[in-house]
Amino acid sequence: MTQVSNSPVTVYVPRDSAARSVGADAVANAIRTAAAVQGRPVELVRNGSRGMLWLEPLVEVVTPEGRIGYGPVAPSDVAGLVDAGLLDGADHPLRLGVVDELPWLARQSRVTFARVGITDPLSPEDYERHGGLAGLRKALELPPADVVTEVTESGLRGRGGAGFPAGIKWKTVLGCADELKFVCCNADEGDSGTFADRMVMEGDPFMLIEGMTIAAHAVGAREGYIYIRSEYPDAVATMRAAIGIAREKNWLGERILGSDLTFDLHVRVGAGAYICGEETSMLESLEGKRGMVRAKPPIPAIEGLFGKPTVVNNVLTLATVPVILADGAKAYQELGVERSRGTQVFQLGGNIARGGIVETAFGVTLRELVEDYGGGTLTGRPVRTVQVGGPLGAYLPTSNFDLPMEYEAFAAADAMLGHGGIVVFDDTVDMAAQARFAMEFCAEESCGKCTPCRVGSVRGVEVIDRIVAGEDRDDNLALLEDLCELMTDGSLCAMGGLTPMPVRSAITHFSDDFLARGEGTA
Repeated sequence: MTQVSNSPVTVYVPRDSAARSVGADAVANAIRTAAAVQGRPVELVRNGSRGMLWLEPLVEVVTPEGRIGYGPVAPSDVAGLVDAGLLDGADHPLRLGVVDELPWLARQSRVTFARVGITDPLSPEDYERHGGLAGLRKALELPPADVVTEVTESGLRGRGGAGFPAGIKWKTVLGCADELKFVCCNADEGDSGTFADRMVMEGDPFMLIEGMTIAAHAVGAREGYIYIRSEYPDAVATMRAAIGIAREKNWLGERILGSDLTFDLHVRVGAGAYICGEETSMLESLEGKRGMVRAKPPIPAIEGLFGKPTVVNNVLTLATVPVILADGAKAYQELGVERSRGTQVFQLGGNIARGGIVETAFGVTLRELVEDYGGGTLTGRPVRTVQVGGPLGAYLPTSNFDLPMEYEAFAAADAMLGHGGIVVFDDTVDMAAQARFAMEFCAEESCGKCTPCRVGSVRGVEVIDRIVAGEDRDDNLALLEDLCELMTDGSLCAMGGLTPMPVRSAITHFSDDFLARGEGTA
């Protein structure tokens, strides 16, 4: 018994900003205090979040049985928990059991999120102990073209929303003769209901650094930038700290890990513009200009940052690359379905009982995600619709819930996977108001460069208002469809081009919401 009381107990309390927002820092301090009162030495590790956000703050205690979880733990719960034997994994109403064995986690296929919530995000030793750097070491043994081939054959597609094959983009940059090339990570995660990029940067930052370094070797770049939205101060601080540590460890800088590769990384913070999630707007912002969409061609892979060939990928895309190099393209290819290979990190939000991160192979259905993982609505009312793919994604009715989560199946249903955000609504939602919001959002966030987006979105709000008021409803519905067609075909980028998607889906699947008001005034 003396041995137990004198041995340091390792306790994990997340430093993820979602956990901190509900009191994780106070919980960590309370554990230190309560353990000191009992004379128990504690090693407190601030890890990333496991992604079970309804259980945050989640406290994990290392025991011979495994890491025992307790949650959600309020600061006021801590003294009682420690008295009840928290530090020994004792029973308690908040005790969840061995975290790795919780069904919600155990049935996922965590590839990109394999370390998130398990390791200390800023411990290089922890990173290597859990498989970090294996991909980079493997890549540095291969010629650049072979690394590109490995990424191409894995089937990895851009996780930022467009789903463009990463290997094709890299091959284009590799084929450019320019001496100066760049690798840019788009971490301007602005879509509603998305938070996976933030959780990676806060929970496993070295993985993103490793992925970008592999990309640099693959295409011949010497400099990279991570463009992070200003709303993510914790991610900014964690990435900057991780980059500093990586330089000290020679994971960045000159002759990385004794190779011929020289590559360095810098963090740049956006100013809150949604449009800078579009790759060319992001590049404009990185160059110190106003974030406005560029016409394509030329594509960024040929003329990107400062007019030089540039790899632009999302956080999840780049963070997945080390696993592909470490385990081989075939292992990753074996996950998923059709042309959607590997895993996707789905983010469950909105009116949902169990919100958080679900990483699983492509092909899982919307119903499994919303009902099995998510547990239905938080309000307990019936689910009416979900919006998949951010504020420009389609609203899907429950009749579409058996749709497999993969790019082509969604495209065939006039929808898109986007960045994997899933926002749930119950039967009280007003779909005409949601359609109006899509147009209003576009009007607010448009960069203003092209007329279909800049003017079309403002007109869209006006037309929807007239429809809801019962004014010339048929004519205005026809006008709205014409406007949607014009915005889809005529906009410079996806901002205006995709805004009609939620509008059209709301009208198609929930037409009654556009007819229910103003009947007597028509």
